[in-house]
Amino acid sequence: MRDTIIKIAKENGADIVGFAPAERFDRDSAVFKIMPKTKTVIGLAFRVLRGIYRGIEEGSTYYQYTTMAVENMEETIMPMAELKIAMELEEAGYTAIPQRRHQQIMAEKNSTNPEVAYDAVYRDKGVETQMDFFDAAVKCGLGEKGFYNTLLTDEFGPMIRYCFILTDAELEATDVIKPHLCDKCGKCRAACPGKAIDENGNTDPWQCAVYYNGANGTKNPFMPPDAFEGIDNRIEIIAGEAKVTPETARKILDKIYFYPPAQHAYQCSICGRACDIACYVHLEEKGVLTKKFKTPFRKREEWSFDVKDFG
Repeated sequence: MRDTIIKIAKENGADIVGFAPAERFDRDSAVFKIMPKTKTVIGLAFRVLRGIYRGIEEGSTYYQYTTMAVENMEETIMPMAELKIAMELEEAGYTAIPQRRHQQIMAEKNSTNPEVAYDAVYRDKGVETQMDFFDAAVKCGLGEKGFYNTLLTDEFGPMIRYCFILTDAELEATDVIKPHLCDKCGKCRAACPGKAIDENGNTDPWQCAVYYNGANGTKNPFMPPDAFEGIDNRIEIIAGEAKVTPETARKILDKIYFYPPAQHAYQCSICGRACDIACYVHLEEKGVLTKKFKTPFRKREEWSFDVKDFG
């Protein structure tokens, strides 16, 4: 059964497959609230194509990352792989519950998800039990924890997305990966256009949302010269120096109309996941990634505009 699951996963786009026994999870984990008789958590990781980041790196095209690396992965590719595996498990008489991240439902009362529109998020919905996806990814042996709480894999660095299946089938476990990629260089933190990552690697979701959407004018080719007109600290915002609150973040996000969103409330990433790109470039330069390419990802100095262009 384990080999069959791996085969189906690979045939449906998964690059890494991991298996975590129930014993790796605390008894109060959401895993057991969703399925009390869980025996195995199956983790599926899918690469985000390196080339999809190319347009934002060059400042030439932006919609490919959001539509192909986020929307289509989360809404089409990953669910299809989960369903195919779950069907196989059910055919064998086991129960299987696919688990994909719900991008618009949050247990927190005043947080947000930078990848979707803030006013499309349903907050304080703790009754809708959701797994800790990052914790499960590490426990399934998909990758290791990076400095800024991202998953790092030997093949693709942080250019990865993942989902899970809970089942009452007992399947041989995958080893948890011993951390060896992240050297806590801080390049991810330095690359963020809005200083959303603190010295401990924690990300402020509202700060991230504002700059994920393109509030830093030095890295946004679509921003007009009069951007954020009427906001007192507009130049600070455009320079990436403003510290936002949930309230001020909403006001800023309401004025970001520089690029259209995708479907399913997904917002266009103008920052292009600068943290992930910086991490990937660093790992590639160190030569620690097992997936090799004929040319390096970063081919020239990073481009930027002058904040003086905005007054």
